[in-house]
Amino acid sequence: MSEPSENLVDITLPLASAEQAEAQRKAIVRKLRIAPDRLRSFRLRKRSIDARKKEIKLHLRFEVGLDTELPVDTLPSPEYPQVPARAIPVVIVGAGPAGLFAALRLIERGFKPIILERGKDASSRRFDLAPILRQGRVIEDSNYCFGEGGAGTFSDGKLYTRATKRGPVADIYKTFVAHGAPPEILIDAHPHIGSNLLPSVVMAMRESITRAGGEVHFNQRVTDFELQNDRTWNVSTHTDQVLNGGAVILATGHSARDIYSLLHAKDIYLEAKPFAVGVRIEHPQSLIDQRQYHLGKEASRPDSLPAANYRLATKIDNRGVHSFCMCPGGFIVPAATENDEIVVNGMSLSRRDSYFANSGFVVTVEPEDTIQFAPQHGILAGVSYQKHLERAAKLAGGGGQKAPAQLALDFLKSQPSSNLNRSSYFPGLTSARLDELLPSEIVYRLKGGLRLFNQQLKGFTSPEAQLIGVETRTSSPIRIPRDSQNLEHPQLPRFYPCGEGAGYAGGIVSAAMDGLKIAEQVARSLANNSA
Repeated sequence: MSEPSENLVDITLPLASAEQAEAQRKAIVRKLRIAPDRLRSFRLRKRSIDARKKEIKLHLRFEVGLDTELPVDTLPSPEYPQVPARAIPVVIVGAGPAGLFAALRLIERGFKPIILERGKDASSRRFDLAPILRQGRVIEDSNYCFGEGGAGTFSDGKLYTRATKRGPVADIYKTFVAHGAPPEILIDAHPHIGSNLLPSVVMAMRESITRAGGEVHFNQRVTDFELQNDRTWNVSTHTDQVLNGGAVILATGHSARDIYSLLHAKDIYLEAKPFAVGVRIEHPQSLIDQRQYHLGKEASRPDSLPAANYRLATKIDNRGVHSFCMCPGGFIVPAATENDEIVVNGMSLSRRDSYFANSGFVVTVEPEDTIQFAPQHGILAGVSYQKHLERAAKLAGGGGQKAPAQLALDFLKSQPSSNLNRSSYFPGLTSARLDELLPSEIVYRLKGGLRLFNQQLKGFTSPEAQLIGVETRTSSPIRIPRDSQNLEHPQLPRFYPCGEGAGYAGGIVSAAMDGLKIAEQVARSLANNSA
């Protein structure tokens, strides 16, 4: 899509007329105070819903052509230069958004990216989701977390981010559109792609990388890093491959715990950081629609409105309690990466038309909260804290990937649920005391959050609300430090921690922006060293 001109105008229209071209034209003319014949053409650039009051309105931003027609709008296209024959290779560990966007930027700067991904390509990866859903068996290197596109590939594809100060969000969206994402993501205030569409988008990005001369290697779990002669990094994989590069970008995602263990075993400096744990809370989507859109009890959401979402947050005794990764019209999925654990996450398709809404409902965990695991696990105490809860959830679930669950009202009353509600979680649920499974410091804050959020979103703790555990992979409990100027790890020259797994991002877009940032620095550093 071509760059907008400076002629932008914002208008607000009631929902009933917001999509009518004539109503839009009249509102633009009124706002600009111009003669109607001066407005030759107009084009929608931004759209957001304002549902704070009973009368729902749309805020619209238009690019306008005054006294002349706007130029023809063109969509972005995936055109990248060929990597030069003698280009310096850069090894990228991980094919999530950070790794993919870093690779594309390196190509633009004349370097050769070599991506190593422990999981499979997105097409093959789909087939590995069936065993975890139907048999309760985790394929440990290919699942909802590991594989082409990273954890976000099968987790709704939400693109909304507040991280605009860290990079050009619009460039990320345009790259996605160039590779097949719906053009609407360039317009919507809270864009998402959907787990049914995102796999084809990340596969198209991979094709751009390989077509330009980069490499992508699947089924290659990294097992070691070694710097040779202070110039070349050797990166070893579990298949005994050794790849060489002038730099390493470590973009593994927050569930690659073996990488943290590897770095720790090599005495590489790591830092503990806050993370969050809790549950998934699930409601009928119709309940959320009715509350957020001020509908009558029996009224259904108009077709012109998307499935409603929410964002809730508070603090209880100096710890955040908040909703996380809310999935309107979505599903709860098993996100375990090993067979001795239960982990839940949320996803939705592009239509967001499931009967259910779900969201993470979590409490912040500070490093000092994990101190009981420190004597045995040191800096990896936070990882052990997560793992302890995931194993407990596995036992409480009773087998396979069945997850422990409790009605929200029963959780508040500290009593078991004699009957559970229906759920989108396909492997099945087992009634369990989540109020006993989770640490007491998490439980009382979740209870406080439930009561407060029910005041803000009436029905949040209705009989239809159900808690499913455990949600532990909100972010990494570890930060792999990097210098604020050259972005290298302080101990490792030309070794660049990147993205969510390194502790510098929190979602698809922020990870992608961090990938671009790191790639730019790698290009500058290698260019200076070779000059």
